[in-house]
Amino acid sequence: MKTELTKFKIISVILLLFISTGLAFGQNVNLQSIDDYVNKSIKDWEVPGVAIAVVKDDKIVFAKGYGVRELGKTDAVTTNTMFAIGSSSKAFTSAALAMLVDEGKIKWNDPVSKYLPSFQLFDPYVTREMMVRDLLSHRIGLERGDRLWYATDFSRDEVMRRIRFLKPSSSFRSRFGYQNIMYLAGGQIIPSVVGKSWDDFLKERIFTPLGMSSTNTSISGLKGMPDVASPHAKINDKVKPVAYRLIDNIGPAGSINSNVTDMAQWVRMQLNSGKYGDKQIVSAANIKEMQNPHTIIPLEGLYTSLYSEAHFLSYGMGWFLSDYRGRKMVEHGGAIDGMRAAVMMIPEEKMGVIVLGNMNGSILPQLLGNRIFDAYLFPGKEKDWSGDLLKVIKAAEAQAKTAQQKIETDRAKDTKPSLSLENYAGNYTDEMYGDMKVTFENGKLKAKFGTYFNGILEHWHFDTFRVKWEDEMQGEGFISFKLNSQGKVDTMNIEGLAEFKRAPDKK
Repeated sequence: MKTELTKFKIISVILLLFISTGLAFGQNVNLQSIDDYVNKSIKDWEVPGVAIAVVKDDKIVFAKGYGVRELGKTDAVTTNTMFAIGSSSKAFTSAALAMLVDEGKIKWNDPVSKYLPSFQLFDPYVTREMMVRDLLSHRIGLERGDRLWYATDFSRDEVMRRIRFLKPSSSFRSRFGYQNIMYLAGGQIIPSVVGKSWDDFLKERIFTPLGMSSTNTSISGLKGMPDVASPHAKINDKVKPVAYRLIDNIGPAGSINSNVTDMAQWVRMQLNSGKYGDKQIVSAANIKEMQNPHTIIPLEGLYTSLYSEAHFLSYGMGWFLSDYRGRKMVEHGGAIDGMRAAVMMIPEEKMGVIVLGNMNGSILPQLLGNRIFDAYLFPGKEKDWSGDLLKVIKAAEAQAKTAQQKIETDRAKDTKPSLSLENYAGNYTDEMYGDMKVTFENGKLKAKFGTYFNGILEHWHFDTFRVKWEDEMQGEGFISFKLNSQGKVDTMNIEGLAEFKRAPDKK
């Protein structure tokens, strides 16, 4: 194995040297036009940097970095620059479970409770009927419930315990509903079956065999690495670096960090029906099963623009599936604070594109992936994905600003709280999200939820307050209090999250 990895590294270096000569794509592709398009696009979208790799016919035929790792500094993005890949991690979790299926240790149609006896959802019927493949198909009928793990100290086990309190938003298997926590459940099957964590299993069974020596499953693994991109976000209309978000507690849904050189090996294996070199990592049958449609996704909203070339959109197990100019597209994006990724493949062309970027909320990686597919497969018929979608996003941003202005306009003037501010202070609790504390200090109300949500409450109108969170990535929101028949505070509603019940005052 060591000898094989050494050979692989030598071959990879030779490939990258070959790529740097500009002969990567072949005669039909204008490499300068690709460079020009990427450089213009990252400027238009205000993305500090991206790294791109292209796989064709089991070879890395193009790999290059653009822009900088961090605004205000000169360190350039390279093909070894590390990025968080977010939800592009999901396909790794599906592949890990596929290996266990290949080995006969689990079955796709087995009940989840067979491997996770404590697994429980709000609906007992769904708990009983949930199959392993359901965990990976986004069709269980639950809202996302991401505040259970995002910026909280809850462990993986605790997140899993609390999901039982999340109420259904639709019936079981009736429609697509993106659900990160079910991927966590999928990852938790691994230690229950083989006695190894999801993290260790991926390192041993995927990263090492594929030569993905830089890839890891936690930002703690980035410490000391020489080539790491900084996350960025636009805050108050200014793009700035932000901190990495620790999301180990939802790892199987999105905590992998990697670079395009490593990710190209993952794509090579996928395009080669689960085989890498002379080793079958995942069976061809299960590669096909993961890339088969499981859940229909309506082509509506932003999807109509993002998939404007598609006639259908669906989800397999860890992959979005659509048609692209007469060919099947298999892909998955990824997003976590300050980072965005796209891993895209057209299997019948034996071609894949990886784009990793360091800007929050930008869909540019997928658009660049489309453009590269166009340049390679449809020369002369390239679509301006970046320009076209930028117009759509700018229009959406303008609508959002109008909506924000309406909130300001609809604010009731000259109102005051029903009670003096100190009467709103107290401990509040929700069975799913836990405890939130409101204190009265120096004439102001302050809220604390978990480790990262600390903010100051400013009166908005009536018994509604605007909260400005200290963590810049959280922005601001609204908290409303309700009084009981005795005129005392009974509940606190955090907009878009939950209603917290006030705990009795200690005597």
